[in-house]
Amino acid sequence: MKRRYDDTHDMVAVAKRPNNELVAVSQRGKQIQIAGPPRTSSLLAPIMLLSGHGGDIFCGKFHPDGTMFASAGFDRQILLWNVYGECENYAVLQGHTGAILDLQFNTDGSLMATASTDKIVSLWDPFTGSRLKKLKGHTSFVNSCHMSRRGVQFICSGADDCTVRVWDARRKGECHNFNANYPVTAVTFNDSSECVISGGVDNDVKVWDLRKKAVLYKLSGHGDTVTGLSLSPDGNLLLSNSMDGTLRIWDVRPYCPGDRCLKIFSGNQHNFEKNLLRCSWSPKGNRIAAGSADRLVYVWDVYSRKVAYRLPGHNGSVNDVQFHPSEPIISSVSSDKNIYFGEVEP
Repeated sequence: MKRRYDDTHDMVAVAKRPNNELVAVSQRGKQIQIAGPPRTSSLLAPIMLLSGHGGDIFCGKFHPDGTMFASAGFDRQILLWNVYGECENYAVLQGHTGAILDLQFNTDGSLMATASTDKIVSLWDPFTGSRLKKLKGHTSFVNSCHMSRRGVQFICSGADDCTVRVWDARRKGECHNFNANYPVTAVTFNDSSECVISGGVDNDVKVWDLRKKAVLYKLSGHGDTVTGLSLSPDGNLLLSNSMDGTLRIWDVRPYCPGDRCLKIFSGNQHNFEKNLLRCSWSPKGNRIAAGSADRLVYVWDVYSRKVAYRLPGHNGSVNDVQFHPSEPIISSVSSDKNIYFGEVEP
């Protein structure tokens, strides 16, 4: 008597979802069986592992159209990946002579900026892979960079030389140079790009008015170095990550009716490595995420302030975490030289 073939013995992949349920994929010929909850994204598998870097990865960002991912780190290279399919690394951009500490796309994805320990901020064309400009002026490691959301394409940068600098992509040389008195570890623009927001080793978040060329106000409360800044999708709120083990949400509207510190989150960790752990918002602004030195990815619910996900998998400090612009996918890059894409609940 012939028995029907059981293709569960021909299993080719097993992946663990964020809620610890297993997804088993078995294949025989053209037959594919998937056991487990329904998929929530267009990723090839619920969890994708990307490897190829030769050193610690410090930054990773999705392109605004969601089909490309860029990562960079200690190996001085920028790797471009496909988000869908097999997530192939299809390009390697070279030019920096020091570790790349930050990477950002502009709003329409036509430009990419990188900040490096070689004291240079570079502008790249992410489609051709060519370096368009080298913005020189900093005299020490450049820790962070960011690009304006609208209007003229400005780039801000912060460095260990205690300065915050603003550059115009159309011109050569800096437009503004602010002395922060302490090394600057994180920068971003406000929504209108009329102000630059910076954080550093003095624990304060400073808001610089580009017209007055002075500090408009300070956001005090963190007890250690600010390592990451991220503006909310609507531009009204600022998320900051600090070595004091907390993330804070601040009201950065011009006319704030009360206390600017609205919420405090805890759970992720910093350690002796003193890595600049970044943070990010989900596209709808209902979740925030940050890396951690304990090798986990932390995702919080903004309204309840509770940890929604504590995602394992990495074997080193998780340095940057970002949400996909249109799908329930989260990316993480780590000092273990690996990148993960993972599905989360929508």
